[in-house]
Amino acid sequence: MRLLAALQGDLKKIMAAEQRAAERAVTDGVRQATDGLKLELRGQVTGAGLGQRLANTWRGQVFPKSGQSLNAAGFVFSKAPNIVAVYARGCVIKSSKGFFLAIPTPAAGKFALFKKITPAGWEQAHGKRLRFVYRRGAPSLLVADDMRARKGKRGGFADASASSIRTGRGLTTVPIFILVPQVTIKKRFDIDSVAQKWIDRTPELIIRNWQENEQK
Repeated sequence: MRLLAALQGDLKKIMAAEQRAAERAVTDGVRQATDGLKLELRGQVTGAGLGQRLANTWRGQVFPKSGQSLNAAGFVFSKAPNIVAVYARGCVIKSSKGFFLAIPTPAAGKFALFKKITPAGWEQAHGKRLRFVYRRGAPSLLVADDMRARKGKRGGFADASASSIRTGRGLTTVPIFILVPQVTIKKRFDIDSVAQKWIDRTPELIIRNWQENEQK
């Protein structure tokens, strides 16, 4: 009886050790697949020329957040899902009001009164009206009159001073917005195929981790 009890005790220890090894292999394999998918999706974004900032919105999490489990799961997501979806699917963007889309030129700047630049915001920030310029066979423009070029490294344009406006010296007209009826954004990357690739690789990663753990 003592021998049987000892064998049963040893068997429980072996089973517990195998359980821990399996939990570790599954968790490590899922974590590697999660990280691999996240990094490849980031690579797709930068490879499409969309910049590191958007690429870094891809994040990955493994559950449970601490410890190991046979039921470990990975979750990869973007903190800018709407922007990512546009480039993952492609789309046509039109004005919600049925007119033109105003695409800012570099001269428009990025913000007006701490908000994203729009024609109305630009006019409010600069205290002047933009002038509509029709161009046959080319996109129309919203331009700003009575602007002057900045000197030095900063470059760009600024509102002309009162004296410059009186004399007319150094004044120029600057395109601030390009007006287009719509913008077509082509599909730039494929999330589904990359996700499926790493899902398919997960069993292989789990087995590899199990084998490596046994060799240690």
